Amino acid sequence: MKIFEFLVVPASGFWKEESGQDLIEYTLLMAFVALASAALFTAAGSNVSKVWSASNSVLTKAATTAAS
Repeated sequence: MKIFEFLVVPASGFWKEESGQDLIEYTLLMAFVALASAALFTAAGSNVSKVWSASNSVLTKAATTAAS
């Protein structure tokens, strides 16, 4: 009976305790947000590059036209 009291009684209190559960949930949520952001930035990177190049060429053409 001493082994039961030594092993099972503290373990039963461990399973009922939920104080660290919020920390784990927030950590998983932040990891998901970080991965989703990285995927979004990677996918949007080429589109941003295309928009930047298009606006750069329009501004260069406008500056050339204004200078002449």
